[in-house]
Amino acid sequence: MTRPRVSAVMLAYGPEPYLVDAAHAVLASTDVEIDLIVVDNGCTGDGIDIVKGLPGVRVIRPEENTGYSGGCRVGAAEATGDWLAFVNSDAVVAPDALAKTTAVAAEAGVGAAMASIRLADTPELINTSGNPLHFTGLSWAGGNGEPASNHAERRAVPSLSGCCFVISRQLWRELDGFAAEYFAYHEDTELSLRLWQRGLRLEYVPDAVVRHHYEFSRNALKLYLVERNRLVTLLTAYEARTLVVLAPALLLTEAAMLTAAVVGGWSRQKLRGWGWLWRNRDWVRGRRRQLQAERRVPDGVIAELMTGRVTPSGVPTTPGLGAFNAVAGGYWALARPLLRRG
Repeated sequence: MTRPRVSAVMLAYGPEPYLVDAAHAVLASTDVEIDLIVVDNGCTGDGIDIVKGLPGVRVIRPEENTGYSGGCRVGAAEATGDWLAFVNSDAVVAPDALAKTTAVAAEAGVGAAMASIRLADTPELINTSGNPLHFTGLSWAGGNGEPASNHAERRAVPSLSGCCFVISRQLWRELDGFAAEYFAYHEDTELSLRLWQRGLRLEYVPDAVVRHHYEFSRNALKLYLVERNRLVTLLTAYEARTLVVLAPALLLTEAAMLTAAVVGGWSRQKLRGWGWLWRNRDWVRGRRRQLQAERRVPDGVIAELMTGRVTPSGVPTTPGLGAFNAVAGGYWALARPLLRRG
């Protein structure tokens, strides 16, 4: 049998201490025809000079930092493989990881497949085995810090992790990939919703192991982008009826997030996100028309994938999360049957 042709896309920004290891690991992939496209979004370390001399590597340097979303678009546009593998520059794939993930992505009814993302220093522990999706658009690394043995079964997941996943290049082009406007964060959640809305499954491949040098961080830019992009996804990907049914809970969530922002000292970032949505309302409306036109599955079906409780593990949580879960979980228990009937 002909080995699948895979183009891997990797972004480089800042010091990138693991870039060379990540690139070497991709190039050492077995049972696939592999090439690697590295998008230099402003790498300040010497790793970029090393990888650009490796056989099978192309380095692309945009005129400005395009972020994760834009960088993936730039890299994918240069791909020649039948399959696209998006791999973080701090993630080291096992030799057979891309082949196994590609094989699952190629199955009928599968839209994309993700690897088993492990913590690099303790690979017997999970970083994510698929990201849970809260009905308010919140998402987090599923199973973070838990034994990999607890996540040894293949299964469909609500949301892919952008750390390492495979999708056909044809499907990526049909969907027009990530929206560049997202810049970074939550674009994997939006893509996941769009694939489910097309009636395609997202699969977690437990024996496709990737060691991820994961660091949980919160900074002003990340807080701004995560919250802004969560709202973009809600406003564009959800059906109008879903937004009406969920409106009280979504408004409560906005009040809770604003309160958390004030207490946490990032209220300016929260308000800045609202301002962006208003200034770019024409783009948001256009994006909504696009996503609603391409969908084939109603939200009532997809609601079965979602949860009413926020349960991140291995990371600090926001005060008041228990109260939020009690209210949101109760509301979701009432709302989900209404969405099913729609």
